[in-house]
Amino acid sequence: MNKTTKVMLVEDHPEYRDVIALALNDQPDIHLIGQVGSSERALQILRNRSNEDVPDLILLDLNLPGMSGLEALPLLRSCCPAAKFIVLTQSDNESDVLCAAQQGATGYLLKSSTVNQIIEAIRTVAEGGALLGSGVAKYILGKLQSRLVSIELHDALSQRELEILTLLGEGKLKKEIASQLDISIATVSTYIRRIYEKLHVQNAPAAITQAYRAGILPHEPQADSPDKRRDDH
Repeated sequence: MNKTTKVMLVEDHPEYRDVIALALNDQPDIHLIGQVGSSERALQILRNRSNEDVPDLILLDLNLPGMSGLEALPLLRSCCPAAKFIVLTQSDNESDVLCAAQQGATGYLLKSSTVNQIIEAIRTVAEGGALLGSGVAKYILGKLQSRLVSIELHDALSQRELEILTLLGEGKLKKEIASQLDISIATVSTYIRRIYEKLHVQNAPAAITQAYRAGILPHEPQADSPDKRRDDH
């Protein structure tokens, strides 16, 4: 039989906590040593536990009353530096996933996961693996693919093209760009044409929108800004 994994569950919804606890208690290789409804209570218990009662793995909800799971993660890790963490939450927000990973979580499951999926996740992480639930994995993969596209687009544009695209995003016209960069209007037109080709767009508003969505330009333009209403380029 595999080594028994000691688990603590930090979850504020009693009914959901009971469902998880019931499932875990049926597993011969998993020992639920504690279940609490808040980060504060989990920290209080862990700070007063003996070494024999320290969990190997903590199932942690993010949206907790008081201190959130994300806020508690580094504190819990300081109490149990050898413990593994699986975030169990309703949130598939990219920033939550990335922040949880940065804080030391090695698993991330949505609460829509079945109890069998949660049990298998515990075994996977306890054995040294890392895990993203299928819903989260698809979400993050899509985000990563978008970022790769952004990187490719950014790398495809020359420094001068990026400079001109930024000025387009500020609503400047060709003659204004030419004057600011001390180049001819014809040269600006050539650069803008190359920008359109690389971004696969037909006009300035489309180029600007594509650049914001790809993260090439840092801030979303206002809906009524000049570059959204006209294409003088």
